[in-house]
Amino acid sequence: MNTNMFIFSLIHVLCSLLKILALTDNIVTSQSLNDGETLVSEGGSFELGFFSPGNSKKRYLGIWYKNVPIRTVVWVANRQNPIKDLSGTLMINITSSLVLSSGNNSDVWSTKPSKGAQDPILQLLDSGNLVVRDNLDGQMDVYLWQSFDYPSDTLLPGMKLGWDLRTGLNRKLSSWKNSDDPSPGLLSDRVELAEYPQVVLRKGSEKFCRTGLWNSLQFSGSPELRLNPVFEFKVEFNQEEVYYMYQLKNKSVISRLVVNETTSTGQRYTWVEADQSWKLYYEIPRDYCDNYDLCGGNGICSINHLPVCRCLKGFKPKSAQSWNSMDWSLGCIRNETLDCHRKHDFIKFSGLKLPDTPDAWVNTSISPKECRENCLKNCSCIAYANSDISQGVRGCILWFNNLVDIRELSDGGQDLYIRMPASNRANRSPVTIIVVIVATITGLCGVLVSYYICKGKMKSEAETGGHNTDAGREEDMDLPLFNLATIFLATQNFSVNMKLGEGGFGPVYKGTLEDGKNIAVKTLSKDSGQGLNEFTNEVKLIAKLQLRNLVKLLGCCIEDEEKILIYEYMPNGSLDSFIFDQTRLYQIDWSKRFNIICGVARGLLYLHQDSRLRIIHRDLKTSNVLLDEELNPKISDFGMARIFEGNESGETTKRIVGTYGYMAPEYAYYGLFSIKSDVFSFGILILEVISGKKNRGFNHPQNQNLIGYAWRLWTEGRPLELIDPLLEDSANRPEMLRCIHIGLLCVQQSPEDRPTMSSVILMLNGGSPLSQPKHPGFLIDMIPGETRPPSSNDEPSLVKYSSITVLEAR
Repeated sequence: MNTNMFIFSLIHVLCSLLKILALTDNIVTSQSLNDGETLVSEGGSFELGFFSPGNSKKRYLGIWYKNVPIRTVVWVANRQNPIKDLSGTLMINITSSLVLSSGNNSDVWSTKPSKGAQDPILQLLDSGNLVVRDNLDGQMDVYLWQSFDYPSDTLLPGMKLGWDLRTGLNRKLSSWKNSDDPSPGLLSDRVELAEYPQVVLRKGSEKFCRTGLWNSLQFSGSPELRLNPVFEFKVEFNQEEVYYMYQLKNKSVISRLVVNETTSTGQRYTWVEADQSWKLYYEIPRDYCDNYDLCGGNGICSINHLPVCRCLKGFKPKSAQSWNSMDWSLGCIRNETLDCHRKHDFIKFSGLKLPDTPDAWVNTSISPKECRENCLKNCSCIAYANSDISQGVRGCILWFNNLVDIRELSDGGQDLYIRMPASNRANRSPVTIIVVIVATITGLCGVLVSYYICKGKMKSEAETGGHNTDAGREEDMDLPLFNLATIFLATQNFSVNMKLGEGGFGPVYKGTLEDGKNIAVKTLSKDSGQGLNEFTNEVKLIAKLQLRNLVKLLGCCIEDEEKILIYEYMPNGSLDSFIFDQTRLYQIDWSKRFNIICGVARGLLYLHQDSRLRIIHRDLKTSNVLLDEELNPKISDFGMARIFEGNESGETTKRIVGTYGYMAPEYAYYGLFSIKSDVFSFGILILEVISGKKNRGFNHPQNQNLIGYAWRLWTEGRPLELIDPLLEDSANRPEMLRCIHIGLLCVQQSPEDRPTMSSVILMLNGGSPLSQPKHPGFLIDMIPGETRPPSSNDEPSLVKYSSITVLEAR
């Protein structure tokens, strides 16, 4: 061999050795990873480096399969902050932070520092997990940071989808916007913490598909947890962690779960070596019935039936016309309204994916018999699922609202017991018949009372265009009677374009009278859970109430079976449309919010004390506070209000009305309501206005609602963390802290401990000292049906807070 050939061979061997040495799986603090260089896991399964997706020229740091010829990226670091050239550099600094920077030395992505590491090392594992650990620590599986905690659009074997309740970490998947842009898209896959956890696919903020409840050994309706030769699955649900995870039984199989924006699905793919391609194993939604709430409330979806949607037994379509046109969104209503004074039975439905549980109540320790009894004791309970061990169900679930997103399963599924009137209706007692007759007569009287209250001393109003001013109105507060033709003209025949919204009473329209005056027209819907009593109640009450902070009733209309209320028009709509809308929230700084709080307080004080009637509103909430041109608040919707005389301040009712998340505990559980019930609702309103967050649906791993979160911050000495970040520029922190304090005083568990509205007014103005708040109303150790009244001396335990409402819709 000549010299040249020897040198050439030596160079070739050295280059090969250098290439092998370059295939390392880790770097330390003295090293960096530059664009063009990669880390390869020890077994050669995954590779970390810089890449440009699709047709894009932007650079991202990502992880992809090393042994799959089609580059398939499973994780991206700088999803929302790409590098525009080839200058990217990744390094691990002395604080054990990963830092990704570009050529101008600007950091485009980094991780939080970790304390206590003496010799941090970055390593790519053969699972696809990128980890930072202490090289001097003998525990190889203890990580200071790991990419598995911050997924992109892909779930790999061994990754956890869900919550670490100890740290508040929420691991969820979010789709790429498109094949050229890995930034988070609209589609997300996450574990949601409700009474029972479940995996939910969302499009933006809307639920798109859910797997089913984790109340059994398998999801009620999930294809994932059925036995198969390839995968094994695990769901963990305890005080520290709530997550879903899968492993591969055959380690040679390559499989991944991904959320796909283009197809709007969650997909499982498996790599087929013989075809050199990814094969779709399954996807969700797997069929039409997996689309969330397809059949509406109290409807059931069966993929083997045509049409797929039908009403549950004992129910009928809410709108036969919509149902027959294959629009099932309005759902179903009962054939016969439940009457709390009659006996009830339960109908068993088997083989179901159980309804969703946003407003359900759960107890994991009671027996099937106790579960049924608890539902029977509470008139608002409409269905239950019990702890049948044969099905692996853990605990008892009670539902208090429409049953949504039920589907029939061809195999598996669970039992649901739905409350129905007792079938033996032929043997009604004479007392029952008398009650029916009296109710009928009362209803007819209600029509007449409503008519004459509205008509009053009309004089010339009907002949002069159907409206007038307040001038000359007599002391009895009789109202003008608008004719229907005037209302049709004002609302453009109730045009959809004039519709302002819809509440429990019915739709509300904007109208313009002939003189140019704007009005709000509230119509009583035929399908409304409210009726003549509520209509009459609202007319009688608001006609007699005169205060700047109460909405003004201008008149009413009773004609051709129409029952309509005409109000002054509030151009800024309701308070909830501001504080829960991120596009409008910035318009109300702290001074405006404080003015709203004080205005609502003055309105309640007038109702409770200063008006000639003592009135309890019973449905105070942000959507029932309207805002005028200058954002001054006005309390509205008095359909559920109650009048008291003299020193009366409350009573008990079997008909629980109101709105989830705003009802006081003693009212929700026992029907006890008083002026202190309104105070409780006002306290929640204060906390919502300050934080910009809803009490219901508040998403925090350690708390079921906003009250719990505010109370924890208060007890930990961090109350100001409750404040909406948008208020920092308009901060009056002493005033904000005082409002948080007052809000917690208003939501105390015991009604006796809550202040009156007169005291609240003094406290808001700084004219009264503030006592230390006691445990709030969410800390009650009770279940529906118990007769022990709540006491502030009870040992507190966090209840799965569920509000209870009347069985008719609101």
